[in-house]
Amino acid sequence: MIGPSMRLSAIFAIVGTFALAAVLCLVAASFTVRVIEDNARHSVRSELDKEGMTWTEVDADGLQVFLAGSAPSEAKRFAALTVAGRIVDAARVIDQMLVEDSAEIAPPRFSVEILRNDHGISLIGLVPAAMDREAFTEQLATIADEAEVIDLLESADYPVAGSWDSAIDYALRALAQLPRAKISVDSGRVAIITMADSPEEKVALERDLRRRVPSNLRVSVNVSAPRPVITPFTLRFLIEDGEARFDACSADTPEAQRRILNAARQAGLEGDVDCIIGLGVPTPEWGEAAALAIAALSDLGGGSITFADADIALIAPQGTEEAKFDDVVGGLNSDLPDVFALKAVLPPPETEGAPVIPEFVATLSPEGLVQLRGKLGSQRLRDTVDSFAKARFRSDAIYNRTRMVEGLPGDWPVRVLTGLEALGFLAHGAVVVTPTQLSVTGKTGRKEAGAQIAGLLAEKLGEASQFDIDVEYQEALDPVAGLPTPEECIAQIEAIQGDRKINFEPGSATIDGNGAAIMNDIADILDTCGEIRIEIGGHTDSQGREEMNEELSQARANAVLDALRARRVLTSSFTAKGYGESTPIAGNDTEEGREANRRIEFKLIKAEPLPDPENSGLESLEEEGQEEEASGAGEEGSGDEQN
Repeated sequence: MIGPSMRLSAIFAIVGTFALAAVLCLVAASFTVRVIEDNARHSVRSELDKEGMTWTEVDADGLQVFLAGSAPSEAKRFAALTVAGRIVDAARVIDQMLVEDSAEIAPPRFSVEILRNDHGISLIGLVPAAMDREAFTEQLATIADEAEVIDLLESADYPVAGSWDSAIDYALRALAQLPRAKISVDSGRVAIITMADSPEEKVALERDLRRRVPSNLRVSVNVSAPRPVITPFTLRFLIEDGEARFDACSADTPEAQRRILNAARQAGLEGDVDCIIGLGVPTPEWGEAAALAIAALSDLGGGSITFADADIALIAPQGTEEAKFDDVVGGLNSDLPDVFALKAVLPPPETEGAPVIPEFVATLSPEGLVQLRGKLGSQRLRDTVDSFAKARFRSDAIYNRTRMVEGLPGDWPVRVLTGLEALGFLAHGAVVVTPTQLSVTGKTGRKEAGAQIAGLLAEKLGEASQFDIDVEYQEALDPVAGLPTPEECIAQIEAIQGDRKINFEPGSATIDGNGAAIMNDIADILDTCGEIRIEIGGHTDSQGREEMNEELSQARANAVLDALRARRVLTSSFTAKGYGESTPIAGNDTEEGREANRRIEFKLIKAEPLPDPENSGLESLEEEGQEEEASGAGEEGSGDEQN
């Protein structure tokens, strides 16, 4: 039998064997783990060093590899993880890296795209986190009225240039007056793409946007306007006394315009000509037909050629040889595109003892008064002409001195009424009607007046009728282009203050009794100037304490600004600033010098554009460069009772 002691010895031997084996396994495993850790650490460290990422710290714990340190940027941190993932399984890489202060990283490009149409307003882009989004959204909701505002903006907490707020404010002001527009906003720059309903509205819109630009902002504007519809599509070219001119010029494309103008210059036309590109052309071959007809008129040596849609009337100069007339007209007929119909007229030679030609004359004065004189065929026609003139012009501005005679042509009523209608296109001028000729002369504020008159006469009297149009466009008569420039406005204010002065009660900011009349005249000028940026500067002499003088000059500048507001002048773009005694224009050692130094100045502030690196080619308008100053003297003021 085996005793208890032997059984215990066997058990201890077995347990000891297993314990020894366990210890040996632990030692082997620990050694293996250390080898794996050392290999992983060394391999990752070596690869990171090769990539220049010496800022990383590498450690290993079992199968896991830890990366620590401060990455220069988020991109560098990600690159370090990628490098380590190439050496060991990416799942074993533990990221404990930090990224350096974001303030040292270049901020992202903040920008906003604002789209507005009939359905509402849409926003997309990246804005600073510090921006007052709630106020911005409220302003957009007010502009959109009841339309939807879709906000897809993202934000980032980075510093932004100081001109960002100016760009946003300007974009909102512009958006409020543009029902359909795309506005791109960057710090320091705003780009506007919009549409106008007419060329006149385009000019007015561009001018208004130009006058509202802050000094630290660069603005580009691309305003497209629809081409005018020309009905009938009209062209009239004449050669008289060796001089060539257009009474009306229309083209359907820039290429057709160039072709027509080249033909006219070869026929003797000189100077610049405004040939309108519009809609309504009867055929794409308009430019070819017009060039052929102008060349034919040049071959005849004079006369007129009139297009009204596809109808062409050629009137040769009186005295043209019949053989030459037949040759030129025959050639033109053969060359013209089929769609055009040519009617050519060879006037009969002059005869002696011709009867007195009746005429009707209507004149329009610059003040709007209309005088009618000449011959009419009946009382009924006289009443009709009188009523037509009173309806077309002012009823109290008609002076009718016409008389009734017999034997006038049957189309006389049509010719007279057509002449009166043509007179309505002028600011002032005259219309002369005879049985064979109708002439219109004068000044106008409409660029298209010549073309419109030619179209009217061709339509009412027939394409072959003889008429003469001598209408001159003057920008000063144009209700849009005739507005004074900001520089002209300041010059007019200077002229007013040249002889008179805005004076104040001694030691106060109250404008004296004589100043009211001056303020009325200045307000009248500013009412015609639109919205321009003006600084109203107050200045004093050196008497009294400097601090008091500065306060008094500021109060007086504010008083002038308030006086303009009381006269309903738009002053949202005006500022008032007191300079005290700091900018004298004369010596303060004499009463005359002190009187000159006590003054109010109106200074024009113009935007200073920044260079545009994008050079997109879409800009139809970029703010002019530098700040100009124009001042008008005329104020009394300083810091003591004398002032």
